[in-house]
Order: sequence, then C-alpha cells, then structure tokens
Amino acid sequence: MTERDRFSGSDRSSERDRPWVMRTYAGHSTPAESNALYRRNLAKGQTGLSVAFDLPTQTGYDPDSILARGEVGKVGVPVSHLGDMRALFDGIPLERMNTSMTINAPAMWLLALYQVAAEEQGADIAALSGTTQNDIVKEYLSRGTYVFPPGPSLRLITDTIAYTVANMPKWNPINICSYHLQEAGAQPVQEVAYALSTAIAVLDGVRDSGQVAPEDFGQVVGRISFFVNAGVRFVEEMCKLRAFAELWDRITRERYGVTDDKLRRFRYGVQVNSLGLTEAQPENNVQRILLEMLAVTLSKDARARAVQLPAWNEALGLPRPWDQQWSLRMQQVLAYESDLLEYPDLFAGSKVVEAKTEEIAEAAWAEIGRIQDLGGVVAAVESGYLKAQLVGAHAERRAKIESGEITVVGVNKFTETEPNPLTADLDAAIQTVDPAVEQHAVAALKEWKDQRDGAEVEAALDRLRQEAATDANLMDATLACVRAGVTTGEWTGVLREVFGEFRAPTGVSGSVGTAIPSEELVVLRREVDQASAELGRRLRLLVGKPGLDGHSNGAEQIAVRARDAGFEVVYQGIRLTPAQIAAAAVAEDVHCVGLSVLSGSHLQLVPEVLAELRAAGAGSVPVVVGGIIPDADARTLRQAGVAAVFTPKDFGITQILHTIVEQIRRAGSVAV
Repeated sequence: MTERDRFSGSDRSSERDRPWVMRTYAGHSTPAESNALYRRNLAKGQTGLSVAFDLPTQTGYDPDSILARGEVGKVGVPVSHLGDMRALFDGIPLERMNTSMTINAPAMWLLALYQVAAEEQGADIAALSGTTQNDIVKEYLSRGTYVFPPGPSLRLITDTIAYTVANMPKWNPINICSYHLQEAGAQPVQEVAYALSTAIAVLDGVRDSGQVAPEDFGQVVGRISFFVNAGVRFVEEMCKLRAFAELWDRITRERYGVTDDKLRRFRYGVQVNSLGLTEAQPENNVQRILLEMLAVTLSKDARARAVQLPAWNEALGLPRPWDQQWSLRMQQVLAYESDLLEYPDLFAGSKVVEAKTEEIAEAAWAEIGRIQDLGGVVAAVESGYLKAQLVGAHAERRAKIESGEITVVGVNKFTETEPNPLTADLDAAIQTVDPAVEQHAVAALKEWKDQRDGAEVEAALDRLRQEAATDANLMDATLACVRAGVTTGEWTGVLREVFGEFRAPTGVSGSVGTAIPSEELVVLRREVDQASAELGRRLRLLVGKPGLDGHSNGAEQIAVRARDAGFEVVYQGIRLTPAQIAAAAVAEDVHCVGLSVLSGSHLQLVPEVLAELRAAGAGSVPVVVGGIIPDADARTLRQAGVAAVFTPKDFGITQILHTIVEQIRRAGSVAV
C-alpha cells in the first residue's frame, strides 16, 4: 500500500479535485440568532455547518444553574431541550446538511436531539451526515468540558458508536481530536501519539463491549474520523499528517485486522491553530491563518476533508460575522481561483517530506508504546503523566518566546507598527453578547418545563437512571428523554448521580520547571524572597478558574512559572464558583488571587469573586485577572477593584509576576 492510498480523495486523476467541506465554527446568544447566522453563512457559500455550543451546554448544565451564571450564550449557542434544537436548525434541511457538533461529555444527548429534530423534518436518519466530536480524553488534558470519570465516559462513547454504526451509517460518531492538544502545547510527536492512543482506547472499548459483531468491526473503524490542528510551521504540519496516516493504517491493520483499504483511510477535518494568534498587531493573524491552511490543503495526498478557520481577531474577543466571512473567503479563493486542485500531489517523492514524516512517525510510535506500557491512555490521564507532559511542553514554548529563541512577529520582534485601522475602534472590532441573553434563556427554560408532561419526563429519567446502572446501550433511553422534553441539565444530572463526577489532574505539580534561566528570572526570585521575608512568610498565590471556562493553559503556565520563581501556588483546577474561590483564598491565607477567564464572562464572574472576598473579610487581598478582555471591560474591572488586568499581549509571564509581587507588597504596606 502506498502512502498516497492512506488518504482519501487522492486518485491522481487529471480531473480537478473536489474542494474540501468549508465551515466556520459558529453559534452564540440564542438558537434563533445562531440559526440566522447559519443561514447567512450557507448563502455565502459555506458547504457545511460547525456548531459551537455554549459552556453550560457542553458541560451538561441548564441556564438556570449557578455554574452557568455569566456563561450562557457566550462562546456558543445554548441548547437545553428539543425546542432549542428545532429553532437552531429551523429551515435548514438536515438530511442534505453535513453538520459538525463540537460536543463531548453530552455528545449522546446532543446527537439524540439532532436526530429527533431531523425526524420531525421528515428526514431519513440513515441519510444524516456529520460528526459529533465526542473525544473525552482531550477534555481531561486540554479543554476541560469533561463531566464523568473516564470509565463511564468511554461507555457513553462506545454506546454512541455502536448505535450510529447500526442506524446512522453516514454519521461520524467521534472525531479523535488532537486540535486542543496542540493548543495545550503538544509538539507534533505528542499530538500524533496522544490522539492515536485515544483512538486505540475507543476502538478497544467498542470491540470489548460486544455490541458490534467481529465481522462488522471494520465499519466501526471506517466511521472514526480525526480533528487535527495545523500550526504555522506548515511543512512540519504536513509531514505530521502523513505520519498520522501511516500509523493509523498500521494500527487498524495490525491491531484490529481491518483488510479493506477504504475503511483504514485516515479521514480528518481541521481547525487551524488559534494558539499562535496574537493580540499585538492582529492583522498578522491573517497570513498566519493562510499559511496554516496551506499545511492541510497544498498536498493532495494529505488534504483535509473539511476545513474551518479562526478569524483574525479571535485573540481580541468574539469574532463578528464579517470576520468569519473573511476566513471563509480565504478558503474559497484558494479552492476556486487558484490551480491547486488541478494537480496531483506536489510533494510526492520529496526526500525532505519523506524524512520528516519518518522522523515524526517513529518518535510517535515509541510514545504510543510508552503509553500502552502505562496501561493505556486512560491510565496515563489518571496518573497525570499526559497532562504533565503537555504543561511542560507549553511552558518550554512560552519560555522560548520570552527569550527570543522563537520569533513571533509583532510580539517579541518587529514590534514597531503603524496605527491599525481595523482596531481603531476596538470596542466595535469584536462582537459582544447581550447580558439579557441569559435572563431570556432562563425564562424560556421555565416556560418549556411548564408546558411539558411532568409524569412523562419523570418516567423517561427513571428509565435512564435504571439503564445507566446496567450495561444497556443508553441511546434508546436518551431518545426517550428527548421526546419527553427532558433538558440538558436533567439528562446529565441523572448520569452524574449514577456515574459520579471527575476532576482531572492539573499537571502543574508534576511538570518540571522549564523557564530558561535568565537575569530577569533571577531578579524575580530575589524580589519574591525579599517580599516574603518582609511579610514574614513565603508569598502565596491562588490561581483560580471561575465559571465553566475549561481552557486552563494560561492559568497552568502562570502557576508553573510562579512556582519556579519561589511562590507557594494554590491551584485547584477548573470549574469553580466565585464562592469556592473566595473560600479557598481565605482558607489558604493567600497574598493574591489571580483569576483566568477566557470565555467572555469576566464582567459577571470577577465582581462576584470580589464581593465574596469582601464578605469573607478578605477584601484587602489584591485580585488580578487575565484573559481575552477588551480595553473597555478592563477599565470596568479596575474600577470595580481589580488590581491589574492582563491580556494576550502581555506574553511575558515573568513580567506579569513582577507586577503581582508589586501588588502584594502594596497591599501589605511593604515599601516598593
């Protein structure tokens, strides 16, 4: 079998190749507003949908939950029940649509909602095509929207795969998602190894469940897709994808005995890298996005099946429809104006590409073996090994940027710039979500509950509860819940009762210090030691993640560097209420509280933390905040009592910690 044959759509014919599916990751505010956005995007030539759900939906909460406060409709659309799903796809024929849904812990629930909404349109569910992301392992490692422990989570994935293979043969019930691994710092070898190790765990789970006959197992393999990342080092990224395909072919042939070449094809979609997008000189993000797209489109033999691009201003806040249109037009110009799709693979036979591909594949295979020796990917998650590796890799990358070893144009080199007309009115350069959206969602939820048959709801939930305690496939019980009018929070709540909840390792304590020794770090350590002596005890910093924002990479890097600089660090992970953070600050007697919020909920959650600290008698403890925070919001936070606000342009972690030491010394009346 040739390397070319491992990729789909690589017939090397003289005919022009078909373009990939073009999507934008979208959804916000309400189902009705998101529906209008989808219709506009489809009218502009988008050929598939990629649904962004808000954090309460992704983590299984209804809008009226205390943990949903400030998060409703912020980073995606809230979907609480069948009525919301109807509104989300109103007038969009689902039988003819290819829909990707970024949903993980409640993937079975959202797929059931989608199926019933499609049935109500008269669709044949066997004709539905699309993808549920449904990769829970990377949630434990990088994105944070997990709910249940690994065992029950893999059971839900297994049930969903078995159901779709039997009933929805065109649907991808999971895409193994390496995208967020790279966002969390993974190098190419780690991205390949960790994603394929996850695929092994999933396929082993389906095989061992007995729900799919051995002779049909190839169909399971054939429905597994991947969702990858592509960074700006596009030659290395292209070789990474070749290595992915080579190893996937080896695993599916040797471990699972799949003989059909078509079923062993490496099928992937891509969202190109957001980690490297900068707040400083954000216009440079346009060429970064374009180069990253080339990594997954230039080579016909390694071309993505679907591509979605971030917007140039994603590091500033929520992109507007016009910004998303710009990213869509990038794809369309490449696909329809250039001659790219008229030629066979441009890199076939390249010694450079072959050597780099082999290098990545060999190193990734060795790391897969290491993970299997640890007991597989679940054991490697539970032990903290994988998370510590990612935190360490990310810390190393950040340190290299700060030292100048890695150049980021406009950030640590070529920083002189003309005024940017795109951000002349920064408050208008991003989209904001009306705070009234949350109130509307809560009211709409109450109305939905008031109109349904309560006895039917309880019966459906009782059935789910009973079957969850057995080894029955839970899809039928979940569909019954959908039709009865059960809500997202109710479905997840029952499974929380049966399965329990999980808090993943943070990786902070297990990661090694990777800050490159420098005069600046030495000075910082001296400042920390001096302030600690003057205050009579070691400086103690609490790093907190309020709300449902699970993107903890920045918080982890602050925690690791603070520890390296001599702070005592208190970091309890993600998904905490303001009251819990304040209580921890008091119990641990910290000198400073650092809050990380990237979901846009800072104006709601940060003032609540300040109020809880004052109520606990700790109002004098300085609070600093980091995240994607527009200038106007930063001013509001400082007026509310926040000591300092940091945004992505403040890439120097050591300098951030200098500021924190200064704020601690001021609060402690130590001479600065």
